[in-house]
Amino acid sequence: MERPLELGNMTRVQEFVLLGLSTQPDIRDVLFAVFLTLYLLTLLENTLIIYLICTHSELHKPMYCFLGNLSCLEMCYVSVTMPSLLVGLWTELCHVPFAACMTQLFFFISLICTECTLLASMAYDRYVAICRPLHYPLLMRSQVCLGLVTSSWLSGLLVSVVKTSCIASLSYCGPNVLNHFFCDVSPLLNLSCTHVALTELVDFISAIVVLWGSLLVAIASYMAIGRAVLCMSSATARYKAFSTCTSHLVVVGIFYSATIFIYARPSRIEAMDLNKVLSVIYTVVTPMCNPIIYCLRNKEVQAALHRTLHWSRG
Repeated sequence: MERPLELGNMTRVQEFVLLGLSTQPDIRDVLFAVFLTLYLLTLLENTLIIYLICTHSELHKPMYCFLGNLSCLEMCYVSVTMPSLLVGLWTELCHVPFAACMTQLFFFISLICTECTLLASMAYDRYVAICRPLHYPLLMRSQVCLGLVTSSWLSGLLVSVVKTSCIASLSYCGPNVLNHFFCDVSPLLNLSCTHVALTELVDFISAIVVLWGSLLVAIASYMAIGRAVLCMSSATARYKAFSTCTSHLVVVGIFYSATIFIYARPSRIEAMDLNKVLSVIYTVVTPMCNPIIYCLRNKEVQAALHRTLHWSRG
């Protein structure tokens, strides 16, 4: 009976302190310049893609609807985590109020879950386009495309509400130092002074459903695409299709590998330095690479960009 009383008398943590990526001043300055450049480049790339898709009627297709939503998501995604990373590099420590930390966690979980389901939807779209081209206008009509996009965003919000509510309801009695550059699930669970088994179970189940579920859809889609490509008679067509699919698979593989390693585990992660390195991959690297891989290498997008540049010069 004494333990609950002690917990009740403890002062609840009012803010968290983020240690960030590095505590060495000379390294922090270099990292700040690098990550600020990557942040601005990511915003520029995705803004450009959204502009091109919105202003060119030939890009008003299901595939580009997904790509436009992915670009919007990437801009939000990187803007949720990057500011606290940059503040930590600039000031050495980043102080985040409890409510702000939970808000950051809510948007981060929502966006990462949305990206998982959106990448799976994009893989399915490519499967229909390559493996069932005659049925593409029916299977990927505007209502289906809108439904997949909407369900991706709504599923992310739903999962985030559940997970964030569980984590915010835990007691944090101190210490309040997070060995991370943003408010993430595992660092917060490590600081909780109450039993976290139920929260870990909710986190694990949601990760299994969202991460593994969407990954299986993506893998099945790309495997079917691979079989279809192998049956193509033209060597040039096979090379082009394999080149495109390989680049997509690299980005998808890196994203899912990092996120599954961190989140699809039934216990808290102790190796926080490794956690931070992997977090950089899917919060910084993939948002910067996705526009290049999915859009800027696309001939239709390149043609739209060339016309836009030509009009601006004229």
